[in-house]
Amino acid sequence: MAIQTSSDAELRSIIFDKERVLVKFIDENCSVCQELAPSIERLADDSRYQHITFLRMDASENPVSSKEVKLSGTPFFATYCNGTLKDCGLFSSEKEVEALVETLSTCCE
Repeated sequence: MAIQTSSDAELRSIIFDKERVLVKFIDENCSVCQELAPSIERLADDSRYQHITFLRMDASENPVSSKEVKLSGTPFFATYCNGTLKDCGLFSSEKEVEALVETLSTCCE
């Protein structure tokens, strides 16, 4: 599944409409965000995770969502399961992001 770009206006309806959602908050000047982009794309395209909705949000353009998850820098990830925030934080390695996705994959079962 392709990564969708989202906004404050859309996020609330998406997290209640989709069972599992991963949000990646980015900043265009964040080098780690750029380095992780290919691995996030791979995870979003991985058939094991087709039940997860992957979203990308610009941190500076979405202050409401950034405040809700207590964003403290980028790349910042937040996971939602059945509309509830499950996990969030700064992640800087592919291995950390994979573990986060794997946890989200099984959280609602």
